[in-house]
Amino acid sequence: MPFDITSPTRPAQPGDVCVIWRDQRLCLPAHGGLPRVGEAALTSLRHLGELDGAPCYVGELVGAPPADWRETSLRAALAGQTSPDWAPLLARASMLRQFDRSHRYCSACATPLHDHGHDHGKVCPSCGLLAYPKLSPAMMALVVRGRQLLLARSPHFPPGVYSALAGFVEPGETLEACVHREVQEEVGVRIDNLRYVGSQGWPFPHSLMLAFIADYVDGDITPQPGEIESACWFNLDALPELPSQASIAHWLIHRAVDILR
Repeated sequence: MPFDITSPTRPAQPGDVCVIWRDQRLCLPAHGGLPRVGEAALTSLRHLGELDGAPCYVGELVGAPPADWRETSLRAALAGQTSPDWAPLLARASMLRQFDRSHRYCSACATPLHDHGHDHGKVCPSCGLLAYPKLSPAMMALVVRGRQLLLARSPHFPPGVYSALAGFVEPGETLEACVHREVQEEVGVRIDNLRYVGSQGWPFPHSLMLAFIADYVDGDITPQPGEIESACWFNLDALPELPSQASIAHWLIHRAVDILR
């Protein structure tokens, strides 16, 4: 069974799955599975949902981890150090944890916030302001031309890695308008025939990635200074190194290859 978002039915108990953090690092036990409540001293437990029918929580480690545990970054965990089935759970744990850490006080009157009770929001007991975990919609566009894909790399990508184009949706902007704008800004080409193909919650820091395939219309590739280091047309049979399998970019590119072949 995949990870499912469910409402809590009881407090955390020993043996429940728990995504454990120590500062900005994930803590993982030597047995290779996910940590369990009771294996280490924890605080700030919050319910996440269920993985394979088992209740899951996120918590903060108190003190040092057990001697045989290891610590890793979230990005490394998603890039292949953990099971791909854990990705939605780890993403949700990271985003809710960040919400708790960044929303301790009301942004309107500075009163300490309280948990909302029946959901993951927070409420101000003084002025009544409601706050909910932040979610930032971002489009991802893969431009196709015959049997070629337009891929680009950002200066912060690992050497040799290329990906689809991506960018955040502006306030008041539709997803479709965002795709056209970002493609034009980042590589200077025009597109049409947008096809929505999927989405992914991505915890860097709190994105909802919405993936599209689009057809090339015209224009010469002109990388946006400071944003795009390189952009090129790649044949389906000669693709460069791609982002990690945990990312929707990897899935989107292989989905397009399957469609075009």
